[in-house]
Amino acid sequence: MASRTRVAILISGRGSNMQALIEAARAADYPGEVVLVVSSRGDAPGLSVAREAGVATVVVDHVRFRRENRDREAYDAELHHELTKANIGFVCLAGFMRILSDGFVRKWEGRIVNIHPSLLPAFRGLKPQAQALAAGVKVSGCTVHYVVPELDAGPSIAQAEVPVLPDDTEATLSARILEAEHTLYPQALKTALSRL
Repeated sequence: MASRTRVAILISGRGSNMQALIEAARAADYPGEVVLVVSSRGDAPGLSVAREAGVATVVVDHVRFRRENRDREAYDAELHHELTKANIGFVCLAGFMRILSDGFVRKWEGRIVNIHPSLLPAFRGLKPQAQALAAGVKVSGCTVHYVVPELDAGPSIAQAEVPVLPDDTEATLSARILEAEHTLYPQALKTALSRL
């Protein structure tokens, strides 16, 4: 089999999608190998999950950058440095709660993807599940898409639909979408890696 692409996952929290990607990549025929997890927060629970799975971790702490009065470009430069140092070929955003600079996104164009909890282009940005409920839609879901400078606007790789139930709250809808994400993201990453 051809050599597998070295994948990094960027997180800020519990890393449940990260965990789904790490598990999928354990399959011998999977085209990617998760070799690095980078967190924007030192206290992200996903860091210990990654370490337990034997994946290297790095923290590029956004709070430290704010304290030092350094801008987003400086943060993204350090992030880029960590990725290139680890010889990363592809980047997955999985609950990474930072908007990346245009310069960073352009450096990784075609090699960086994100998962968003709506059927894009509907309900971009923050709190898409609340947006879906407010709009009264009957179906929501999730989208894995390429990252471009415009937020949540990159080409879609794959989507999964999830019903919106009459008694749904933001929490119940979010939980149902998250479950779909755990299946969709590994499949979509496989598709994206096969296109490289």
